[in-house]
This record gives sequence, structure tokens and C-alpha cells, in this order.
Amino acid sequence: QVQLVESGGGLVQPGGSLRLSCAASGTIFTIYFMNWYRQPPGKERELVAAIANSGRTDYADSVKGRFTISRDNAKNTVYLQMNSLKPEDTAVYYCNLVYGPSPSQTNNYWGQGTQVTVSS
Repeated sequence: QVQLVESGGGLVQPGGSLRLSCAASGTIFTIYFMNWYRQPPGKERELVAAIANSGRTDYADSVKGRFTISRDNAKNTVYLQMNSLKPEDTAVYYCNLVYGPSPSQTNNYWGQGTQVTVSS
């Protein structure tokens, strides 16, 4: 059984900042990737940022230079620091966990989502 607990969403003005957190617990074995996706209203879910257990990161072009993903391996927690937020960043943000006993045996698990609204 795996659990993901997300927190940190809310309402913020354009130009403001928010920090999302996602803590994983349960029978996880090794976490290979911890990712953040988002789904804007009326649009498909998209990858925002990813971090591998090596520490390598990847970002969507739309958030490069504004968002920073990081992880605390000891706490199985991933963070998304979002700065210079824009109205188009408004979406439900989902934490995604790729984990398993080996790289060839991985599972995907999703958090419940947290709403981020950027509006004046």
C-alpha cells in the first residue's frame, strides 16, 4: 500500500510564489522518479517537472527558470517551488511516483491533486 500526501496549493496573485510538497509512504522499495504534473481547466494533464533518484531534473519549457523541483530522499518527499507565478499556471497539480523493486518492475502512483489558482 502506497500513500501520497500533497500540500501547499492555494490562491496567489500573479508574480507570487507557492511551494508544493508531496510525501510518500508505504511499501515503496526504490523511488525512481518523483514528478509533478498539472491539469489546467479544460486541458489535458501535462508534465511540469521531474526528478530522478540520481538528482537529475527536467522541466517543461513553460516553467523553466521559474519552478524548481527538489527531493528529500530520507523523507521520501518531493517539493515544487513555484516563483513568478502566472495566471496560466492555474491548474490542479498532481504528484506522481514511479517506484518498484527494480528498474524493470516499476509502478505508477498518483496523488489526489492540489489546486493552484493564480489570480488578482
